[in-house]
Amino acid sequence: MLKSFFKNYRFTLILLAAIVIGGAAGLVFGTKTAVVKPLGDLFLNLMFMIIVPLVFFSIASAIANMNGMKRLGKIMGSILVVFFVTASVAAILGLMGTSIIHPIENADIAAIKEAMSHSSVETDTEKLTFLDHLVATFTVSDFNLLLSRSNMLQLIVFSLLFGISTAMIGEKAKPVADFLSAATGVMMKMVSIVMYYAPIGLGCYFAAVIGELGPQILEGYARSFFLYLILTVIYYFVFFTLYAFIAGGKEGVKVFWKNAITPSVTALATCSSAACIPVNLAAVRKMGVPKDIAETIVPLGANTHKDGSVFGGVLKIVFLFALFGKDLTSISNILSILAVAFLVGAVMGAIPGGGMIGEMLIISVYGFPPETLPIIAVISTIIDAPATLLNSTGNTVCAMLVTRLVEGKNWLRQAFKSGEEVA
Repeated sequence: MLKSFFKNYRFTLILLAAIVIGGAAGLVFGTKTAVVKPLGDLFLNLMFMIIVPLVFFSIASAIANMNGMKRLGKIMGSILVVFFVTASVAAILGLMGTSIIHPIENADIAAIKEAMSHSSVETDTEKLTFLDHLVATFTVSDFNLLLSRSNMLQLIVFSLLFGISTAMIGEKAKPVADFLSAATGVMMKMVSIVMYYAPIGLGCYFAAVIGELGPQILEGYARSFFLYLILTVIYYFVFFTLYAFIAGGKEGVKVFWKNAITPSVTALATCSSAACIPVNLAAVRKMGVPKDIAETIVPLGANTHKDGSVFGGVLKIVFLFALFGKDLTSISNILSILAVAFLVGAVMGAIPGGGMIGEMLIISVYGFPPETLPIIAVISTIIDAPATLLNSTGNTVCAMLVTRLVEGKNWLRQAFKSGEEVA
């Protein structure tokens, strides 16, 4: 068991060790650690070189090769409703949590801004009308502007349109779809090669950051992790129980918790939603979910429904807002945080390397300096296990909710009568 745990978490543990060593070096040597910052910058620049083609190929390929995803309209419609509602609940709950436990409550914002060398990028968007702002958010005036990492959301829109167009053409565009798929594999291999350097790069960068900012940012990470654990416990026990009750009443709650332990333990042990698919399929069948619904929602949910990642998206955005002293109380900012967190957690999860793309999206939308990428990457690392728990196990209770919408309120009773695999 210990050997399996180390195998599954090996890279995460190495990254954490590098970050801890870097943080300790920053505390001990202070500003002297600036000498290793170029090693951290090297990692950042390598990732920035990859990010634009990675986003385009991965998104366009995922859409272009969706021919096998056709399902009954009622099932797919129900899945979309359930995924949207539960992810939205997660985003709102996450924002409420950050309003109670602030990630960087006692930080010296002025010192942080000076140390980061860039504060948030100010633009002229405030002078634009709402519609002008909307157009600028999703489109650019020339193709070459899509090649900049600062226009990540616009690149995503272009990639979606390109993928949809390829899929609509069908067989004639198969060479294009095959090329996109192969190119995505190549880009992901490049990412895996660069990630071998990640422990050194992130460790050095983190040492330089801590050397400049001192222990106040470490306190921010501790508070963020503590907040995430609280949100995980609340969402896992309270909201999963509520969803199970909505799906099947008291009996639904009993059936869910009787079969949710194995998927939960598997999620914590593997830290991979994809690795949990077989276990989740077996669990939802025992919960009485029909075969066609189970085999649709579990694989689809592993890619596109990640409530734990939505929590993480809120946490990262609020962390950076606090870091740069941005207003967290305005209605427009609150709505934008909810929307971007939903996009980062629920949508970007469908894309290979989606976590990094999501972090780049946050930086791009809000105009934060690119140097903040490793800062929020640390948050991804420390919340990895509880996020996987919510991401993966959440799909099992969502399967019950979808069955309730498709089969009616008596679905669980009918499952017992028809001999479904209800434990």
